[in-house]
Amino acid sequence: MAKWTVKWTRTADIQFVGILDYWVKRTKSTAYSKKLINLVSEKTLQIAKSPFLYKFTDFRDTRVALVGNFSIYYKVGDREIIITAFWDNRQDPKRLIEALKEAK
Repeated sequence: MAKWTVKWTRTADIQFVGILDYWVKRTKSTAYSKKLINLVSEKTLQIAKSPFLYKFTDFRDTRVALVGNFSIYYKVGDREIIITAFWDNRQDPKRLIEALKEAK
């Protein structure tokens, strides 16, 4: 089975970079951010190998994969995976709803 191409939306990319930046400032170290980058890389590779592995959300055609306290929201297209949001589950869920509505 061939891997699928993984593409990040601008929204998801901004969210991920924002979270990485937050943890660098909070811990005064890049260690946790580097660990998170590795975990997310592993999870996206897993999604690319088996895109239908994770459950659907209440949003149309959107699935979610958990990475610790974070969620990767994605859609499965024709031979590509579109990551629509990267979310810290400790944030206000209302903001997530807005982000997922905006993701294209």
